[in-house]
Amino acid sequence: MSGLSARLRHRVAAGTGSLFSHGDYPLAGTLAYRGDPGLFGPGSMTWPVVGDVAVFVGGIRALLVQAAHPEVAAGVAEHSRYRQDPLGRLTRTAAYVTATSFGAMPEVEHAVALVRRRHRPVTGRSGRGRPYDASDPALSAWVHNSLTDSFLAAYRAYGARPCPAGDADRYVREQARVGALLGADPLPATAGSLTAWIAGHPDLAPSPGAREAIGFLRRPPLPAPVRAAYGWLFRAAVATLPGRIRDIIGVPGRPGDEPAGRLAAAALRWSLGSSPDWQLALARTGSPPPPGARFRQPPPATLPPGLEPGRSGFLGEGREPVE
Repeated sequence: MSGLSARLRHRVAAGTGSLFSHGDYPLAGTLAYRGDPGLFGPGSMTWPVVGDVAVFVGGIRALLVQAAHPEVAAGVAEHSRYRQDPLGRLTRTAAYVTATSFGAMPEVEHAVALVRRRHRPVTGRSGRGRPYDASDPALSAWVHNSLTDSFLAAYRAYGARPCPAGDADRYVREQARVGALLGADPLPATAGSLTAWIAGHPDLAPSPGAREAIGFLRRPPLPAPVRAAYGWLFRAAVATLPGRIRDIIGVPGRPGDEPAGRLAAAALRWSLGSSPDWQLALARTGSPPPPGARFRQPPPATLPPGLEPGRSGFLGEGREPVE
């Protein structure tokens, strides 16, 4: 059984990793910045939230929420290559989240500068006739706040540990630092005010861009072995959406979606463990793993000798034995 478990875990890890391997790894040189905690550091809420497998659900949810804003949806439809290169876009988005969450400050600054540069030419007019500019602080706020709210909602629903109100507020305050670097405004300071801002935003409406994005998200061109698992994660994401958002994008919830999402998250957690990016950031800062962290996969960048998964040393202590 132990050999079968190891093979199954390896297969899931390889299949998941292949989705995010269509670009350069953003933390490839992170160990050159010894001791640099980045924006957050080992005592933050960002590291355990983004380091949990619930982040996969949160990423899907963020795209669903963002599509509810017609100007944002138009910008994606008219300027993104997600239909021609979906895995490339997925890799770039994941690289941005990885760098801003776990990177040293030079890596954070590089990721933010890259996003701001890519946003400069993204201008136009939406289907309802309103102009849009991706550098507009209000549109940046919708994209950034949707991501923050979605990662938090997914973690609170499917994460490895409970997330009480104080920890949720701390996560939102931490993420506001990223939003400030992007020039986003407004940036709500508590989880409750953030969720209310998302659910009650006055500019939301159905749109052609949203219909196209939602159709793509329902049936993305994923490899066959990944497609079934993605369906579970998609339904788990829908289960956490505010009712108004579901109505606007035309994706109703179904009974049983949230329990199924918990099962899917538990299976991913058993297979993948905690994020190897989190492990690498801990190594850079010389920090031991927090209780509950389980590192099953090696990071894409080389760890110092003795700190590989399964070896002795302060990071090895964060691993549970393989069954």
